[in-house]
Amino acid sequence: MCLAIPGKIKSIDAASDPLLRTAKVSFGGIMKEINLFMLPDAKVDDYVLVHVGVAISIIDENEAHKTLDYLKQTGDLDELNN
Repeated sequence: MCLAIPGKIKSIDAASDPLLRTAKVSFGGIMKEINLFMLPDAKVDDYVLVHVGVAISIIDENEAHKTLDYLKQTGDLDELNN
């Protein structure tokens, strides 16, 4: 089973090619660079679901926090540090 992780967009690096648009996303304090090509309307401070390095949907902040809290409790968020 594959899992999408919620994160908050902290900054966006605009590119001339929309397929190369990336963002710095915080996953409970762990920062990763992700691709935004599927979400052309995503903006800083949006919460997004990320699967294999690609933001796949914009989500509600409360749901993002619930999921992140669960992942922290189970220790699954630690895997993002690898």
